[in-house]
Amino acid sequence: MTTASVWTFFRAGLAVLALMPAAALALMPRASGAAPAPRDFSLVKTVPIGGPDKWDYLVYDAGDGRLLVAHGSEVTVLDGASGRIVGRIGGLKGVHGVALVPGLGRGFAANGGGATMFDTARLTPLASVPTAAGADAAVYDPASRHVFVMNGRARSITAIDPGRAAPLATVPFGGKPEFAVADGAGSLFVNREDQAEIVRLDTKGPRIAARWPLPGCVEPQGLALDAAHHWLFSGCSNEKLMVVDARTGHIIDTLPIGRVNDAVLFDARRGMVFTSNSDGTVSRIAETGAGGFAVLPPLRSEPGARTMAFDSRRGRLYLVTADLLPGRRHIRHGSVKVLFLDEARAARYTNRPMN
Repeated sequence: MTTASVWTFFRAGLAVLALMPAAALALMPRASGAAPAPRDFSLVKTVPIGGPDKWDYLVYDAGDGRLLVAHGSEVTVLDGASGRIVGRIGGLKGVHGVALVPGLGRGFAANGGGATMFDTARLTPLASVPTAAGADAAVYDPASRHVFVMNGRARSITAIDPGRAAPLATVPFGGKPEFAVADGAGSLFVNREDQAEIVRLDTKGPRIAARWPLPGCVEPQGLALDAAHHWLFSGCSNEKLMVVDARTGHIIDTLPIGRVNDAVLFDARRGMVFTSNSDGTVSRIAETGAGGFAVLPPLRSEPGARTMAFDSRRGRLYLVTADLLPGRRHIRHGSVKVLFLDEARAARYTNRPMN
């Protein structure tokens, strides 16, 4: 599938893909050491959020238990426990990413050619910060205390000072930036979608510090980090998860996942990687005690649910999709919904010893 068709279908939620057979992701140990037993998740709630008929990234705020959904012309905010809609931050121009700034009570919604700063308590817009064309993912970096916005069409990254609500610098990226993750120590890792590489940005510059190719990966989208082991997990659109050393760029492993992934999460509590895929699956990769990986049977979600967030304490996955019309490249108007998938109660626990 071309970049244009993936963007049109999955960014607008208009894709209809066949479900991947469960056998394709059957339990597959990747290294010596016992893999943890699979922990079942099941759909416990579906929350309709209506129009607009577009969506993108989700962010779970563990501090106040709220889920923020990038939803067309607004950020829709839900109570993460009950699913009740508690607010809508409106007046946006095609919002994609949301970044929260701890301790400041501020969030940033990347939309159009800028980022809208909002009050996280009152859920009201406060200021508009210019970035560049195609503002997409937004990530907060604890080391520099700046927010970074990936400008897809402009092929650049803008650093924002959240205290002054002002842009600090825009760094030419040399390609199309997708999702990014910060390590908290001064590095921001960014997937480059058009050339399949991970780019390391020095956030204190800011400046490009390294480029690491991902051979065999097509259109890397989601990205996550296991900071303790320095492992990056880059989700490729061609059913691959690349495990990359965050210090050297060395490829450690390549693992199978579902089709057209758009979000990757790592949960240190469970030692688990999740990828949400547009084919209606959530792939799971477990870290084994020997420092290897095991592919677990996938979870079922719904077609089109390719972005997600996770409440680690509760053991709850949040995904967003809509009712896809069979045989047509459309969704049913006003059918956008958030799926709540809960971990089986017996499998929940408070901590996982780190290797």
